[in-house]
Amino acid sequence: MGLNSTPMANRIHIGFFGRRNAGKSSVVNAVTGQELAVVSDVKGTTTDPVYKSMELLPLGPVVIIDTPGFDDEGALGELRVKKTKQVLNKTDVAVLIVDACTGLMPCDRELIGLFQKKEIPYLVVYNKADLLTGAGKETAEDADGALLPEIYVSALTGQGIWELKEKIGASVQMENERLKIVGDLISPGDFVLLVVPIDTAAPKGRLILPQQQTIRDVLEAGAASVVVRESELAETLKQLGKQPSLVITDSQVFGPVSRIVPEGMLLTSFSILMARYKGFLDAAVTGVRAIENLQDGDRVLISEGCTHHRQCDDIGTVKIPRWLREYTGKDILFDTSSGTEFPEDLSPYQMVIHCGGCMLNEREVKYRMKCSLDQGIPFTNYGITIAYLKGILKRSVKIFPYLYEKL
Repeated sequence: MGLNSTPMANRIHIGFFGRRNAGKSSVVNAVTGQELAVVSDVKGTTTDPVYKSMELLPLGPVVIIDTPGFDDEGALGELRVKKTKQVLNKTDVAVLIVDACTGLMPCDRELIGLFQKKEIPYLVVYNKADLLTGAGKETAEDADGALLPEIYVSALTGQGIWELKEKIGASVQMENERLKIVGDLISPGDFVLLVVPIDTAAPKGRLILPQQQTIRDVLEAGAASVVVRESELAETLKQLGKQPSLVITDSQVFGPVSRIVPEGMLLTSFSILMARYKGFLDAAVTGVRAIENLQDGDRVLISEGCTHHRQCDDIGTVKIPRWLREYTGKDILFDTSSGTEFPEDLSPYQMVIHCGGCMLNEREVKYRMKCSLDQGIPFTNYGITIAYLKGILKRSVKIFPYLYEKL
């Protein structure tokens, strides 16, 4: 992936929902101007969520998600409905497609209830408006009596499609435009030292995504980045002639890097910066203290947002479990989850340790955090855990004074 590409996790996720044969896929195709989804008169043509990264004016980089019919039937239909609900956890704006000729049905109102419960901005789009007379258009209310945000369109004729795109754009809260990984922590003219081990889990010839994104963020801030391996770190610090404003390291080498970098230099990790970027840094710092309460036989869930080939000394499945057992002296049990899978029932676990979430959008990471906290399960991440186990957590968050004072 090039540095100028927008990762899927940083794109606005627009989910299209509704009953079978309401015309979801037709509206998706009309909005995107591409044949992204299979269109058929047969109910249930879309059997799995379909994801497509693209540029969509006036929004820019987005992910379009076409979901199966929410009124699907039978055992297979239940699985499709379950997948549709999972899509909501990563949806930034929801578009409910309703057949204008039949109007809102109970399952449509159930979806509206889910949008509101998850605090997802949404639009109700009445498709097939070309089949209606003016008198056929009605306004509807939600369960609290508030008018629904509605628009009438026709995927067949194009009626209302441009207005729909404008409304989608107005519904999206562009939070990621103001969020920075590190750019708001440095000034133009600064230089930042990045410690990057050659990660065997990364694709050959590439850096992993958080490292790429951080380098880009440093450049956009008008600062300079110096990238070294941990083996060259000490000599590089001697040769620089100027103290870096910040040292950012891969969490896997937090321990040795902290011993090389003088105490007077600010030090943190890519994973800690990603936790802030994804909105769960405070919860991660609070949750990591649960390590002190772990006992023999306790279970810990280690969850990753991506899927990759496991290496012999993998950070999530090997190193963190080993370091936790060494630190606590307890016989702790570990389960893992990866990709889009995340258990709804977290009651078997004493804590959840999540990756930095670089492959997930902010809404999905926050959903996972909320699932944990709602069930009383402490939630933290790789970087915070490793810093805690190595005894350098307070130093690693010194760049965030409000957190530093709490520790």
